[in-house]
Amino acid sequence: MVRIRLTRMGAKKRPFYRFVVADSRSPRDGRFIEILGHYNPIANPTEIVVDKEKALNWLANGAQPSETVKRLFKKAGVLGEEAVGE
Repeated sequence: MVRIRLTRMGAKKRPFYRFVVADSRSPRDGRFIEILGHYNPIANPTEIVVDKEKALNWLANGAQPSETVKRLFKKAGVLGEEAVGE
């Protein structure tokens, strides 16, 4: 199964994350198919950048977002209220 999830980047104690499309069997920071954007929780305010068109295309093709990605996509406006409950 293909999942949309976060992969950790950045220095020690200064993380930022990328939204990636990856096979569910590959490790967290391992091989991925495509980068969809990034998330920086350290920035004030929190920075969420997503290529909405790519993300919606992957979701339409059956990619399953992780719980955290689902929450962040909702915050960024990629997912509406109706798509989050599925």
